[in-house]
Amino acid sequence: NIPYLSDYCLTPVDSEFPARAKAKGGGFLVAGHNYGQGSSREHAALVPLYLGIRGVIAKSFARIHMANLINSGILPLVFADEADYDRIEQFDVLEIADAPAKVDGKVEFTVANKTKGFDFPVRLEVSARLREVLKDGGLLNHTKKRN
Repeated sequence: NIPYLSDYCLTPVDSEFPARAKAKGGGFLVAGHNYGQGSSREHAALVPLYLGIRGVIAKSFARIHMANLINSGILPLVFADEADYDRIEQFDVLEIADAPAKVDGKVEFTVANKTKGFDFPVRLEVSARLREVLKDGGLLNHTKKRN
């Protein structure tokens, strides 16, 4: 039950996250090392998607969870410089200009921190096929589009 589970998404680290994500319509998650570790179930990606999350910027990803994010249409971005993680705070507004075009081929592109007025590089380290899945909005949309 994705709607039910969404009320508990990330509450051990931020009790207000589900309500805030619903109110704002989503955005980005910013995470440390091995994001998604221990949760190979697809629900761990579907719940943030339900809350409107469109991308996760992390120091690194657990392999299976990264695949589940892609299958759900959520961008799995890696900090090009891990030090940038420490420059971002909870309510900062982050923006990727023309993200769909960048998913099409660039490995490294820029995220703008609109709150603090600086840019930082991120990497999308996925195959050409997985880029197509992301551009189509996830694996179900990709499969439907191809058949």
